[in-house]
Amino acid sequence: MKFVVAFAAVLALALAAPVDEKDAQVLKFVNDASADGGYAYQIETSNGIQAQETGEVKSFPEDVVAVVVKGSYSYTGPDGEVYTVNYIADENGFQPEAAHLPRA
Repeated sequence: MKFVVAFAAVLALALAAPVDEKDAQVLKFVNDASADGGYAYQIETSNGIQAQETGEVKSFPEDVVAVVVKGSYSYTGPDGEVYTVNYIADENGFQPEAAHLPRA
């Protein structure tokens, strides 16, 4: 019985240990593209990184066509905190928003 308890404790520690960055594995990857040029993807890795993004084709004046992007990503920083950045990239440029980023 002591062996089982000790084994369970060691296993729990091993599973809770942070994954070395170079050994991170992709746990989830979804990639969808539409016929009109739009797309969506999601990714999640074993070291806690998550990202998702969608892109949509948009027409602008003077026959300009571009992809407008919305998304977010999160990761665990060296301090153990999870940081999340939400963003839009459109005709106004890249616009990130996050609690840890300075504001103008």
